[in-house]
Amino acid sequence: MNCELISVGTEILLGDIVNTDAQFLSREMAALGISVLYTDVVGDNRERLSDTLRRALSRSDIVILSGGLGPTKDDLTKEVCCETMGVPLREDARALAWIEEYFRRRGTPMAEINRKQALVPEGGTVFYNSRGTAPGCAVEKDGKCVILLPGPPRELNPMFEEGVRPYLLKKYAHGAIVSRSVRTFGIGESAMATRVSDLLDRQNPTVAPYAKSGEALLRVTARADTSQQAAEMCDAVVAEIRSRLGTLIYGVDTPGLEHTAVELLKKSGRKLGIAESCTAGLIAKRITEVPGASEVFECGIVSYSNDVKVRVLGVSEHTLAQQGAVCADVARQMAAGALRVSGADLAVSVTGIAGPDPSEGGKPAGLSYLALTDGVRTFVRKVTTGHSGPGSREYNRYVSSSNALDMVRLYLQGETDQIGNL
Repeated sequence: MNCELISVGTEILLGDIVNTDAQFLSREMAALGISVLYTDVVGDNRERLSDTLRRALSRSDIVILSGGLGPTKDDLTKEVCCETMGVPLREDARALAWIEEYFRRRGTPMAEINRKQALVPEGGTVFYNSRGTAPGCAVEKDGKCVILLPGPPRELNPMFEEGVRPYLLKKYAHGAIVSRSVRTFGIGESAMATRVSDLLDRQNPTVAPYAKSGEALLRVTARADTSQQAAEMCDAVVAEIRSRLGTLIYGVDTPGLEHTAVELLKKSGRKLGIAESCTAGLIAKRITEVPGASEVFECGIVSYSNDVKVRVLGVSEHTLAQQGAVCADVARQMAAGALRVSGADLAVSVTGIAGPDPSEGGKPAGLSYLALTDGVRTFVRKVTTGHSGPGSREYNRYVSSSNALDMVRLYLQGETDQIGNL
């Protein structure tokens, strides 16, 4: 069984948005044991979209199209798909009622053009949209299956989870498939893959490495007659991976470092204060995106200027004059100030050069110093990403925030010898 992905939207071709839909769908299909052999991007053009779909149907069993399900004239995906496959469109009463209620809840009138979104392929399976107005759908004909999904990830991802995955499992997956994501921090994808290189050759369960913004993960996927059997197969491999990677693993099936940090803070009954310079509130943002963060997060101080570092956090003017804002001593003093101001049990700080250019003093983009203190002990970590130039600023800020969260994690796990490197 093979699959092809078609992302629809001129904005993708122009580079106005990043095509995260294809990345998400590729990984999800692989987890289902369905091979993605081709991916295409096509603009909002009837002829080119029709040609692309015909070619996909000629060589793939399943074709998934994302985007182009909106209400405007250039949203052509449903119409072109049905024309190409010779399937008529019909109005779905439940979808229309949902769209009408969607606008009613927002206190705005529904434009007549939105009615178009309630049209679905006759005889197809409808995936109702709990996050937007456009339903998705699946239509089968002549041994082929075409799945249509909305483009925005906030709608596509949950629709896949809630509707498409169960549909595919029932229609095309034999037996049960279970996947586990082993998340690591502090080791690169290549080094991680080297430590588990023999496991990467396995056929069932399979083990596949991925890299993501300064961290790396291993996806373990097993196929068996039952979910319990598949889960047991995964668990055995995950245990072996744990024995090799140890505390580099921050979670299994965990969404991110911030979730691990919040969970450990809750379990320990501790609260956290934060002082940020180059990350400008990103650490606090990631923490507060986790439900229940209010139980453990006291305050975040964005001390972007040296004046605020001195007045609010108590950083020494002498230290700033002698060493500059980006140094280990300033990170220590920022953490101490955050602990004092917040009254928390722990405080973490970061100061650095986000980029894309080096500082006037010649310190490179991607250099940051982080500190964590509990009032008795203080740990300092130096991070150098080596990333500069266009596109580096966001990456450097994210990696710095991840290092801060990792320091919190390691402290709460009792791995204090691994927190700092200075």
